[in-house]
Amino acid sequence: MSTNATSILSIIEKQFYGDRGYLLTHKPLFSQAKFGQLYTIFEEHLKNRGSLAADALDTPHFKDDRLFDFLMADEVLNIIEGIIGPNIGLWSSHFICKEPKIGKRTPWHEDSAYWKGRFNKFDKVVTLWLAIDESTLENGCMGVVPGTHKNGFSRYKNIEKGTATFEEEIATDINEDDVVWFELAKNTYSLHDSRIIHGARANTSSKRRTGYTMRYFSTDLILNQEHPGNKTHKIYHCRGENKGNSPLIYL
Repeated sequence: MSTNATSILSIIEKQFYGDRGYLLTHKPLFSQAKFGQLYTIFEEHLKNRGSLAADALDTPHFKDDRLFDFLMADEVLNIIEGIIGPNIGLWSSHFICKEPKIGKRTPWHEDSAYWKGRFNKFDKVVTLWLAIDESTLENGCMGVVPGTHKNGFSRYKNIEKGTATFEEEIATDINEDDVVWFELAKNTYSLHDSRIIHGARANTSSKRRTGYTMRYFSTDLILNQEHPGNKTHKIYHCRGENKGNSPLIYL
């Protein structure tokens, strides 16, 4: 695989991410042809999802090896290396599709809260969110509260069942004037720290909104191998050394 010059983050971009916990470059991630291949794969998963909700296509790479051509691509890993360093593991991936008119809101949350106890710390866990469809305010794009990756774990409260993509959210009110909304063209991406507060509105538009989340961690981190969630969860070596001695799968 050749190195993609557009995937090298500048010093200013790295500093911005460190300070604010997110980054938008508005650059395409893959070539048009390669993105078209990923788009076709997603459409297959959506068509063949059976009883799964459209937003519940989690860890599709567990059953579809074709996705590793994207998850392990230099275009992606060069970006990730600029954020967490050269020792990289693949934590998870997820096709998240908000269907037109009925796509539910995503409550305000921190990803790290759902993985609490699974790593010794979360300062080097990052999500690349790739727009499979155009993502806008109208169709429920994601938004973040800048700088909240420095706050630690928030308190959560239950919310009404069936009104959102999951059933709890951060207990404190979020001032949406503070939110940066990630409006993205197809094949462009955002980056966010696992600890940042983020969420998304419902899709009330006539246009579908889909993202492919690619989540990575520094293999310098120590995985709690006794945690029930880690015992059956598959993680993969992408680059570098396994300094945390995690049970990585090597492809």
